[in-house]
Amino acid sequence: MAKKGKKHEDGVLESAEVLAEQLTKSEQFLEDNKVIVFSIAAVLAIILASYFGYNYYLDGQNSLAQDEMFQAVYYYEQDSLDLALNGDGNYYGFIDIVENYGSTNAGNLANFYVGSIYMKKGSYASAVPFLNDFNSNDYVIQARAYSLLGDAYMQQEDYNEAASYYAKAVSFKPNEYFTPVYLLKAGLAYEKLEDFSKAAEQYEAIVKNYAKSNEIDKAKKYRARLQSKS
Repeated sequence: MAKKGKKHEDGVLESAEVLAEQLTKSEQFLEDNKVIVFSIAAVLAIILASYFGYNYYLDGQNSLAQDEMFQAVYYYEQDSLDLALNGDGNYYGFIDIVENYGSTNAGNLANFYVGSIYMKKGSYASAVPFLNDFNSNDYVIQARAYSLLGDAYMQQEDYNEAASYYAKAVSFKPNEYFTPVYLLKAGLAYEKLEDFSKAAEQYEAIVKNYAKSNEIDKAKKYRARLQSKS
């Protein structure tokens, strides 16, 4: 029993000696490389300070952008599109918000509004870059942005791009309310491309998966029309 205790004691002492040796080595390393170590520490401190400082700055900018955007949204809802787009002299319009607060959440949303306004005004090519710059995880508004991009390309008779963006709208968080609309649009784009089998797939998807949607009758009608061609 005594021997076991001694071994245990030796193990503890041995571990303590190893630990002390490692600490001595660490201290010596810091002493020998203190310039490098402190330089690295300083860089890390600057990075952290910059990160938190930038986030604080963004929060402040986002609040300012939201205050400015309130009036622009009001004009948009009143269908005063030029005032919503360009401002009224007292408040920014959506374009000003994109230019001045583009890195904020409000600035991101302003991109969607600008693209939507250009679509309403028939300026389809102008709408594209703003809608492309918009990014959101929201299942309604992001899919809507993809659909608007599809509409913009359809109006410009670029049916390949139109079909591509409608497909993105379809696949982005599918739901029973909006996905059938995007499937119908995708089908029409594929018809323009004379890819009738692909078009039929879109209509069939509505019939199979969204039988209660408002688009069901059109989907059946368009599917039957394509079947008569084959």
